[in-house]
Amino acid sequence: MTQLESPGVEASAKRTLHGSLGVTAIVFMVVAAASPLTVVGGAAPLGILLGNGVGFPALYAISAVILLLFAVGLAAMTRHVPKPGAFFTYVGYGLGRSTGLAAAWIAMLAYTTIQVSVYGYVGYIMSVTVTSLGGPDVAWWLYSLATIALVGVLGFRHIDLSSKVLGVLLIAEVGIVLLMVAAVMISGGAQGLSLAPFEPAQIVSGSPGVGLMFAIAAFIGFEATAIFRDEAKEPHRTIPRATYAAVIGIGVFYTLASWGLVMAWGPDHILDEAAADPGTLILRTMSAYLGVAGEVTVNVLLITSMFACVLSFHNVITRYQHSMSNAGVLPEKVGAVHARHLSPHISSIVQTVTAAVLIAVFALFQLDPVLQVFTWFAGVATLAIAILMAVTSVAVIVYFLRTKKDRRIWNTVLAPALGFLGLIVSAVLIVAYFPIMVGDVDAAGTPVFGTVSWLLIALVVVFPVIGYLQARWIRARRPAAYAKLTDTIAG
Repeated sequence: MTQLESPGVEASAKRTLHGSLGVTAIVFMVVAAASPLTVVGGAAPLGILLGNGVGFPALYAISAVILLLFAVGLAAMTRHVPKPGAFFTYVGYGLGRSTGLAAAWIAMLAYTTIQVSVYGYVGYIMSVTVTSLGGPDVAWWLYSLATIALVGVLGFRHIDLSSKVLGVLLIAEVGIVLLMVAAVMISGGAQGLSLAPFEPAQIVSGSPGVGLMFAIAAFIGFEATAIFRDEAKEPHRTIPRATYAAVIGIGVFYTLASWGLVMAWGPDHILDEAAADPGTLILRTMSAYLGVAGEVTVNVLLITSMFACVLSFHNVITRYQHSMSNAGVLPEKVGAVHARHLSPHISSIVQTVTAAVLIAVFALFQLDPVLQVFTWFAGVATLAIAILMAVTSVAVIVYFLRTKKDRRIWNTVLAPALGFLGLIVSAVLIVAYFPIMVGDVDAAGTPVFGTVSWLLIALVVVFPVIGYLQARWIRARRPAAYAKLTDTIAG
């Protein structure tokens, strides 16, 4: 192993991460990234309002099925590719180094944009909360920057600390949402309990492409189980189990929670309630069914939920950067591991600075933290991750057909192929309805691809192109480093 001689790192420190995370700890990490309360309180109301209304809960179930099929192939790869790079590594093994590097950059785009979108939302919620309690009226982006700083401190330290913090917050936010659903079920809701959200006519109503974007966005992070391979206990067993547990748990919880939200106000009224103020729908629901105590509790937990979300994504991104550094794609120092905390601390600092700069730019352009920062960049992240997962599904099929290392047809061909089809259809729908999400519509409400839509979608094209160009440059100028990319013999 290469020894390091950088500030804060002893010369004997190595570039390999170590740990003993079990299935539960890893599931907490990635489900916290999915941020249950942020989704139920922030994304679900927007999915109902901008998406397909009453039918939105069904899209969580549909997304879960698609992503579970994808997870089958992902789990098969984790057994045969003992590397922590996830998409970056798996695409490289299946489709070659250049495509693997392109996948690495689109993954960086996806995780960075979803993280910074939540930073915008948490800044808004904290600003509104403090003001409502009689505190000073401070700009949202100052709260966002303060959150970035705190996340940076935790990300600098050992992963066990982050997992414990995330575990406590996750249990609290899941508990309060389930309590709300129970209260709705016991009371019978506003118009009685029904399966209206799962009726075909409701599912395809409104703008299902926008709804699907918000639904898939809720799952972003579950596939990152593979990134924690080096820090997992018995990774060949722990990682597949954590992956399945994460996607199934997320799917069931969000479907149930959003159904409860619709039932709380009734199919005839939920759209009007969401339109009144999507940002406070969860608070009003809690107040109606759990009283003032429920409203205050969920207000606090909504902030901690978003904090848990950005902390989890911070850990994911820093480990992606660590893997890319060790493959010779990013500067060598980014792959440094702290001697005492055993964390990718330089990578953590890089990600902290990146997030702070982006929030500063959004503040400079006076973007709305919810309708623009959160909604726009969550859309970019979801489109990027859907395409990335689709490419990974193809890589899984190609890898096993070429190597014959796993002859289980369902695990290595059929499930990945079905997942690929579902993800491609999802990506097409997201693109088709993208203008509605960013407000690019004509007087009649018809989606029109304007400048904002094209610029945001262009990011999903530009980043993988950067990866391909970098791969060509490395191959021409640094052939030894190119041979090291994703540690694959394919090319």
